[in-house]
Amino acid sequence: MKDYYKILEVDYDATEEAIRSNFIRLALKWHPDKRRENNATLRFQDINEAYKVLSDPNKRRQYDRKGFHGIQDYNVIECLDRYKGLILTCNGLGIGYPALATL
Repeated sequence: MKDYYKILEVDYDATEEAIRSNFIRLALKWHPDKRRENNATLRFQDINEAYKVLSDPNKRRQYDRKGFHGIQDYNVIECLDRYKGLILTCNGLGIGYPALATL
């Protein structure tokens, strides 16, 4: 499974603006007319594919849910980074969520 966040070089909790600005930067950098390397076309296609998914809120939500099935493809640091909001919330440390129990 491709990691669209890594392809666009953004965090997993990136804003729409961050996704858009990185897409523009990378698309200009990897455009096949500018780069003559063999992998430029494939890289450019991956960038476009990633942007199509992450720029659409519904597709992004589906991709984020589906990403759970590919969790074995990530190392420990990537898993913790990707699911930090869920981990913090489950441990009672989520922002804006009342504690379920007090010590």
